[in-house]
Amino acid sequence: MPRCPAPNTKASMRASGRRESAPPEELPEEVEFEADGVEGTREGELKLNGKVEIRQGERLIQTRDATYNPQDESFRVDQGVEYTDGSVTVRGSGAHIDREGGAVFEGAEFELADVNGRGAADRIRATTEGNLSLDRVRFTTCPRGNEDWMLTASDIDINQRAGIGIGRGTRLDFKGVPLLYMPIFSFPVGDERKSGFLIPTPGTSSRSGYSLTVPWYWNIAPNYDATFTPTYYSKRGTKLDTQFRYLNPSGEGELNVEYLPDDREFGAERSLVHFVDQSDFTQRLRLNIDAANASDDQWFEDFGLGPEGTSVTYLNRSASLTYLDDRWLAILHAQNFQTIDFATENRMPIAPVNRPYTMLPQLAVRANFPDQPFGLTYAADMEVANFHHNVDGLNTGWRADFAPEIRMPLRGAGVYIEPAAGWRYTRYKLSEDGLDADNEEDDFSRSAPILSVDGGMVFERLFGSRQQRVSTIEPRFMYLYVPYRNQDALPVFDTNVADLNLVQLFRTNRYVGADRLGDANQLAIGFTSRWLDADTGEQYIAATVGQAYYFDRPRVTLPGEIVEDPETSDIVAELDLRAYGDWNIRGGIQWDPGETRSERGQLMLQYQPAYDRVMNLGYRFRRDRLEQVDGSVAWPISERWSVYGRMVYSLEDNAIDDTAPIDPDQPRDMLPRRDETGVIDQFAGLEYRSCCWRFRVVARRYVSDRTGDLDTSVLLQLELNGLSNVGEGANTFLERSIRGYSLDPPEDE
Repeated sequence: MPRCPAPNTKASMRASGRRESAPPEELPEEVEFEADGVEGTREGELKLNGKVEIRQGERLIQTRDATYNPQDESFRVDQGVEYTDGSVTVRGSGAHIDREGGAVFEGAEFELADVNGRGAADRIRATTEGNLSLDRVRFTTCPRGNEDWMLTASDIDINQRAGIGIGRGTRLDFKGVPLLYMPIFSFPVGDERKSGFLIPTPGTSSRSGYSLTVPWYWNIAPNYDATFTPTYYSKRGTKLDTQFRYLNPSGEGELNVEYLPDDREFGAERSLVHFVDQSDFTQRLRLNIDAANASDDQWFEDFGLGPEGTSVTYLNRSASLTYLDDRWLAILHAQNFQTIDFATENRMPIAPVNRPYTMLPQLAVRANFPDQPFGLTYAADMEVANFHHNVDGLNTGWRADFAPEIRMPLRGAGVYIEPAAGWRYTRYKLSEDGLDADNEEDDFSRSAPILSVDGGMVFERLFGSRQQRVSTIEPRFMYLYVPYRNQDALPVFDTNVADLNLVQLFRTNRYVGADRLGDANQLAIGFTSRWLDADTGEQYIAATVGQAYYFDRPRVTLPGEIVEDPETSDIVAELDLRAYGDWNIRGGIQWDPGETRSERGQLMLQYQPAYDRVMNLGYRFRRDRLEQVDGSVAWPISERWSVYGRMVYSLEDNAIDDTAPIDPDQPRDMLPRRDETGVIDQFAGLEYRSCCWRFRVVARRYVSDRTGDLDTSVLLQLELNGLSNVGEGANTFLERSIRGYSLDPPEDE
């Protein structure tokens, strides 16, 4: 940050601990004064000579030579005077103080402690209730001698007890250029929320044109508020965004509605609704709701930013009632998805038969009873769900899944072993209307035992010149046996193959979902090694590698899944390195020993000497689907200037086009391909910091994930210390896009 003149001492001390929003304490009625000398006049007044102090509780007025009128108990000051009440300091050329302690200052300057701001007014009136009235006001948070931005008003009334200020004839100038004018302007004083207009926001995008946003905030109640944000787009028309938030004794929630009554570019009415709620009825019973709906498939393409914003494919609509105690977890769940997908020249839509099922309802129960006789642990997973689909001819109906289990955890010093035996039974009752052409039966079941033995050890040793480090070797193994059951006739509602990783390597089912139970006769082995700080336990290095060995070839498959005949699984490995305080290296790889090639991997390098300066370089790939290099930086280049940037570059020029219809029996080398070589996302930004303002500009160009079109956007943000922000939230965008970057220092710094 640039070196700025230090603020006044009183303001600095008070700004470090903002006061709670509470009415000021009642002031005593008596007004006391002290002076170096007192003289009487013929008019019956008292002449206070030398240093004069007038007190009323925390209110203090200091001056030299004042006149006291005993008849109306008022004071008159005809030369320099200073007033302070703990939140504001006023210096004027003259003042009049009445018997109640109210004061009128002429030709005054003032300083606000809470926002470290200063200003001047032709006249300031202060009352004992904490009210201030200012005529012909000028205000800024810039240091003396610097007036980069200035707020002027014909008059301002401030009620400190209510935390409300009202300005009239208000104008905001930046570098001598008027930015904003409002005939009447209401604003909060301190941290209190206040209904009223927020700072307008200009913007631009290649799809919607120039835009102007004028938000209005409504402080409905201490636990309710709403923000109405009308935005005019030069290409589309006017869109109204509404955000309603609430808090109640049982939880919180938020409703967001975006509505465009007539999109000239799209040619129709458009909207997006998103509702989120969490309600805790008791300490054990919770309701979660997350539901969204878009009026059309192209909403996110038109109003999203970047590949991540334009690639929304599904909108979740779910409600869950959860009960949790020390032994039981029960979830009553309903879920549906809106598919957001449309055809383009570069992309085929998701076929209706491949869209997700609706679960209405689903009841899932998990029971866990540890510390039973002989050290056993009893557990069970149970589920009953009803699946619907809007495509005729697909299997629909009920699925019941029951999986009891017995485990025997055996633990000692640095060693554990846990044999387990379970049984999984799944039954289907399909709807007659939903039977596909290949199935005439409506009742299916599958059952099989699951046997496993999971174990591991931890070896430790101290090393280093002062034995300040701990090195560990942690081998782990798990033997798993699940006999083969022919499941080709079973429907597939919500099951898929899980990506292979170190967690999946030690699971008892290679599928996610109950429609398939993978057969297994295998041994999974993993090794982890760590370097730790012996005193704090902080981890410097962690490396893990694992692989499964198959004694029998897996035979259970999903429709279209190709299972090879390997003797081992791919090797998976991960590395997390923090060898130096400012460096961090993280990586992972999945290696196919049969083909002697890598299937998936990533490597991320980060250098971060401070919260506001970071460099990232990453590489990620997935064979035949993805290969990208990702670099980003946020770095101060001088006392006042910082630069930002990011580039995501695709190296894959012949990837499988997984958006096109694919025949599972088609040879891999004949599958459709797409060309993605080149920059798919890039931005560059510049920031200038002054003592009282900050300006950021970020220009971004990206390839739409769905259309392949190039879109451009510009984010502008002018931040005026102690007042507000003007422009898009560039700081939020930068923190989200540059890994590790933060605008504000951590609380412990």
